[in-house]
Amino acid sequence: MDASSQHQSSSQHDRDRDFLEAKCTWDGVQIPDPEEINPVPTYKHKRPPHKIPQPGPIDRDIQALVGKLGLKEKIGQMTQIEVGQLLDCNGELNVTAVQYWIEEWGVGSFLGTPANHGGKYQWYSAKKFSELTDSVQKIALEYGPKLPIIWGLDSVRGANFIKGAAMFPAGIATAASFNTSLAYDAGRITAKDTRAAGVHWAFAPVSDLSVNKLWPRVYENFGEDPELSARMTAASIRGYQGNYKHDRSRVAACMKHFTGYGYPFDGQDRSNRHIAEHEMLEYYIPPFKAAIDAGVATSMESYGVVNGVPMAMSHRYLQEILRDQLGFKGTLVSDFGEINSQASTYFTARDIRQATWATLNRTSVDMSMVPEDDSFSQTTLDLVKEGYITEARIDESVARILQLKKDLGLFSQPFADPDLLNKVGSAQDVEASRDSVRESVTLLKNKDGVLPLKPAERILYIGPTLNSTRFMGGGWNVFWQGPTDEEGDAVYQGFGDTILDGIKRVTGTEPLYFEGTDIYGSELVDVGPITEAARLADKIVVGLGESPYAEIEGDIGNLRLPQNQLNLVYTVAEASHKPIVVVLVEGRPRILDAVANVADGIVQAYLPGTYGGLPIAEILFGKVNPSGRLPYTYPAFESQASTTIWQPSFSDYNPQWAFGFGLGYSRIEYSNITVSSNSLKVGKPITISLNVTNHGPYAQKEALLLFTNQEYRFDMAPEHMRLRDFAKVGLAVGEMEQISFQLSAEQMGFWDSELKKRIEPSPLNIYINPYTQANIATQVQLDVDPDFILAQA
Repeated sequence: MDASSQHQSSSQHDRDRDFLEAKCTWDGVQIPDPEEINPVPTYKHKRPPHKIPQPGPIDRDIQALVGKLGLKEKIGQMTQIEVGQLLDCNGELNVTAVQYWIEEWGVGSFLGTPANHGGKYQWYSAKKFSELTDSVQKIALEYGPKLPIIWGLDSVRGANFIKGAAMFPAGIATAASFNTSLAYDAGRITAKDTRAAGVHWAFAPVSDLSVNKLWPRVYENFGEDPELSARMTAASIRGYQGNYKHDRSRVAACMKHFTGYGYPFDGQDRSNRHIAEHEMLEYYIPPFKAAIDAGVATSMESYGVVNGVPMAMSHRYLQEILRDQLGFKGTLVSDFGEINSQASTYFTARDIRQATWATLNRTSVDMSMVPEDDSFSQTTLDLVKEGYITEARIDESVARILQLKKDLGLFSQPFADPDLLNKVGSAQDVEASRDSVRESVTLLKNKDGVLPLKPAERILYIGPTLNSTRFMGGGWNVFWQGPTDEEGDAVYQGFGDTILDGIKRVTGTEPLYFEGTDIYGSELVDVGPITEAARLADKIVVGLGESPYAEIEGDIGNLRLPQNQLNLVYTVAEASHKPIVVVLVEGRPRILDAVANVADGIVQAYLPGTYGGLPIAEILFGKVNPSGRLPYTYPAFESQASTTIWQPSFSDYNPQWAFGFGLGYSRIEYSNITVSSNSLKVGKPITISLNVTNHGPYAQKEALLLFTNQEYRFDMAPEHMRLRDFAKVGLAVGEMEQISFQLSAEQMGFWDSELKKRIEPSPLNIYINPYTQANIATQVQLDVDPDFILAQA
């Protein structure tokens, strides 16, 4: 789910209001869930089959079940309501409200965590959460159509709304690892912990491209590149779903947001996107195609409009492209309130009635994330009765929804599995989350070998992000917007760490720390003691970054970090003239101004999650060799906010740091690049090989990124560079390994302005890690018929 409207829900159904007010005893202040969590340290899990099950076709028993339901019951299956509508004024489950939604409207799906919608607890344990979902499930089996409900939750980076569950790095950080196995692990563990709570549907992975870096959802995605996002998306889906039609520790994944959401023209969430259709097909669609090929069970359409056209009502995108061309057969859900928003927000419909009519008649949307009233149910019922929507169209969606429920095993066992409870927050899972951080943190600058630090050095630590768990977590972390200033780190009840905690563990000493300024850069504090300590220090580590945010609440007008955060660096630099290392904890690449030059070392930690402190400390002190690569272009100026590695080659590409850039502590040599043929033809892929040697002094995990660039391309400007493949290898000191990639002419296909996918003959330049390794390049001839057409949209 996306939930710009996730808030403390105060409304309850009118018929219960007087009763509820008479019984209200709660002051509305959420409290910690008192449930103790004592997970097993390790557990066994199943690997999925090589090819995970695909959604569809519709089984005969499901077809028969659809035929037995009344019209109102069918529409109820297409209706999704947020959990706040099921809670009373004491933050507890309101059984009468549940009965109303089930019996009156036959609602088939609920979503969200009570913590975001007026629930009693700040962070619900899997046990408390499952007690609630099981109670709702029991009512669903006794009232109305007596069908199990499917519960959806934004488990986007671990089961981030479940107390004690291992929280993983944000998607942007996982992408920086260039290791798809880490995306798989995160998906598998997320699914297990989500299912333990009685939730069957994860609204993830997020497969948008992070194009405009102002956009507040950059951190949720797998970066700006189609190939990287596609590979990470597919691995993530394998993790979430596995053999989901038989394995009840898995959930239905949901690719979102289809499509083009990541390029709002001004960087503000849900702003209009100006994307030509051939560009949409070339860059934005491939991650979703990869998701469908991987067997994703569900999809969510995108907020807002593209070229002024509302996505929720787009026949072109939600029927012709998604269903007919890409072959998606799963369940399609609207985003939060998007059908009604056509009338209330975008003004693309006269009223809710017209918006509902257009969505159901033009598109293949199956379920409306309404989420707070009966408007969709009542309006759809009226439209069908009046002949404006056919019942056959309703049957089509209901069949897909009920098939999804069957595939997830809800007809045979709709309740949470208590055997999963003691696996939530396992030490094994925490270590997996830390491993992901270890491979994602990206070293951007290391002047004169300022890193790694040495335990014997006198280090001064300053800055707001070094001593905070919630800043490492960011948004979608306990709450939609993350913990507030008032809640702070106490909300985690010890399930997490900080960078300072990690430093204590690595060095065995208490770090000398001053905050210096708050996360908002309100003012500089303790300047005198800080400058005095800086003069006495050997080195200074400064933690900068962002406060938590999600969606529209994270909109900003410019990319610069708060001035006083930058001033903190300038102050200690001027006062001490000592080497400075900056650690960035941020969801999007914030412009650093002169800090990029003043700092001797710069470490990009992204949003590493609540257990990121120890891995970051290990990297700072050389216990782990950094191996992350930037999954986006890091801008130097505001004008570069939408600069990408795949922009036209005639445009300047001179960012602060390029896509794919990243350093390590070892000297890695690339040599002897060869190709199996100097001619690249359709149906005859070539092999590119090279030797990679680690000259030490540390073991190194090395990400190898293969790019291409066409010197010219008739009638369509070639890209600066396109990522075509990548691999990651571990090398001991002194070890050499030969790495090979395959490259096909078909990969050079591109969508042109006539919506034809074709290949243009030209010299083709091939590069391996061009921004970290000089002269590792070769050239072949792309030898194809210019009239050869791969596809037609």
